[in-house]
Amino acid sequence: MTLLTDKEQQQVAAAISEVERETDAELVTVLADTSDNYAYIPLLWAGIIALLLPGAINYFTGSLSADWLLVVQWATFIVLCLLLQFPGVGHHLIPRQVRYWRASNMARRQFLEQNLHHTEGGVGMLVFVSEAEHYVEILVDQGISSRVGDDVWEGIVKTFTDRVRSGDTLTGFLECIDSCGQHLREQVPATHEKNELPNHLVLIPKRS
Repeated sequence: MTLLTDKEQQQVAAAISEVERETDAELVTVLADTSDNYAYIPLLWAGIIALLLPGAINYFTGSLSADWLLVVQWATFIVLCLLLQFPGVGHHLIPRQVRYWRASNMARRQFLEQNLHHTEGGVGMLVFVSEAEHYVEILVDQGISSRVGDDVWEGIVKTFTDRVRSGDTLTGFLECIDSCGQHLREQVPATHEKNELPNHLVLIPKRS
């Protein structure tokens, strides 16, 4: 999966700068390739199947001795571990709830790591995207949440998520920033010149 090019990142940064000129809000965007390597998921599935398959074979046929049960278990485990390491195979075995849980955790970590909870007036805003999970989340500090309801951001997130699923993450970012800017200009208008946090897109490459 390829993250945005330098030119595309510049477009995102320019869009953020344009919005921040007209609002006190501090907007930070983060794009992660994936929120976890999920290395434990293929091992878990291989272990479960290796435990169940030999027993099922023996139950229906009654032809496996204890030694052969052990051999079949190990062979099944090793073969599945190798097969499930291929990209696109193991990924489909990861429950959606697990993928969204990991992405949501990373979004909250990024909110703290980007110091969005330390902005003057509590007006920090994070737009977080994890491409592999097709996950988008907007997190805001109390200075914004007290003026703009969550339902506003939910609609923007839904539109952005559709863009990520279709492989058009750049357009999703630009549309999202523009839509957020419309609400921020109205509810959190600029009262003084400031730029507490960098405007560039924060990229998180695939975790090894």
